[in-house]
Amino acid sequence: MWRPQVADRDDDDEYAKLIRKMNLPRVIIDNNASDDATVIQVNSVNENGILLQVVQVLIDLNLIITKAYISSDGKWFMDVFNVTDRNGNKLRDEKIISYIQTSLESDACFLSSLRESSAGVKPSNIGYTSIELTGTDRPGLLSEICSVLTDFKCNVVKAELWTHNTRVASVVHVTDESTRSAIEDAERLSTIKELLRNVLEGDDDSRRAKMTVSTGSTHTARRLHQMMFDERDYERVGVVEEGDKKSRPQVAVVDCKEKDYTIIILRSKDRPKLLFDTVCTLTEMQYVVFHGTVAPGNGETYQEYCIRHIDGHRVNSDAERDRLVQCLQAAIQRRASEGLELELRTGDRVGLLSDITRAFRENGLCITRAEISTEDAKAVDTFYVSEVSGSPVDAKTIDLIRRQVGQMFLRVKQEPFPSKPSEATSAIGFLLGNFLKRRR
Repeated sequence: MWRPQVADRDDDDEYAKLIRKMNLPRVIIDNNASDDATVIQVNSVNENGILLQVVQVLIDLNLIITKAYISSDGKWFMDVFNVTDRNGNKLRDEKIISYIQTSLESDACFLSSLRESSAGVKPSNIGYTSIELTGTDRPGLLSEICSVLTDFKCNVVKAELWTHNTRVASVVHVTDESTRSAIEDAERLSTIKELLRNVLEGDDDSRRAKMTVSTGSTHTARRLHQMMFDERDYERVGVVEEGDKKSRPQVAVVDCKEKDYTIIILRSKDRPKLLFDTVCTLTEMQYVVFHGTVAPGNGETYQEYCIRHIDGHRVNSDAERDRLVQCLQAAIQRRASEGLELELRTGDRVGLLSDITRAFRENGLCITRAEISTEDAKAVDTFYVSEVSGSPVDAKTIDLIRRQVGQMFLRVKQEPFPSKPSEATSAIGFLLGNFLKRRR
């Protein structure tokens, strides 16, 4: 069973603390080094989990990492990222630039990476109750969950839901409708837990649903990866169709004995936060990335990593190799934007999420992924929906839902990275050849 890593106890050693204080991270942000991106270079003493922490800071700002170079051999690491904002522009906002610099150069940032790798949970003083749910996916599930929360006077302030391979995982942040703070009534929470567990299980008792409540915060995307992994969503259910095989990300795991590394090469459709999903999975599976490159090409992204297990060994069995391939494919597919993307923007109110998800359910739509947030008393919700039958969503269906929720509030969004035909039919072999040439 996969468990988050435990930080090395040497980090508590006074000498290690002194070395870290003498070598605080250095961040260089350059808008002139590239014609089409801002280049961010991070240099620091190497610590377990640092790469994930750096990538996490960038993706939490909704930045797009277009290219990356990673080198963390020995006691020092140096990462270079080419980033843009969501519109493909260089970073010009001084507040964002300052935030990146301050966050990544802070010793607290790197200490938190060790705490998170140990516990998987980041403490928070934010006044909401965090609800984590996993179970078997089915049409209308999110609508039923929202209905229970509304009935118990819970206001959803933020939520994210992923579905993959018949499984569903969601992290929902709620407050009390009247106090707008965390729910502290133990009896009320116990009742909510029991009802939500019943909703999640439905008629399927073969795989028990899980449901936890806490007053605190996790890094949502990282936690969703952990929850899905615990649900073993990487294991294929039933007969695998040929079309499904072709649509999966391509992953190659190759031994490089002369350099004592295992080389991982991935090719998949380009999309935001792809690097985070890959690095998060490798980190949580207790692999260390020593070198890596990420490069785009014809609507796809190519990733290449030199790794070892945290115990210093390469991947040393076919079973481990197969599991690594399956887990990386699942990590990429969990956040893949399947279905039609819809964005809802309107004034926030209690029960709004319940109303919109009920409208989807009543019009025969399944929610494959959702991101719910509240900004300045306004709801900004993104849903990826598909027909229950699997057919493309009909324009008439969207018009019916618009009339129910408000014509001005619901819009169809374009995919951020349209798919293009690939010309690189032998990209994995090409990249592997380049890797071996560079290191001979």
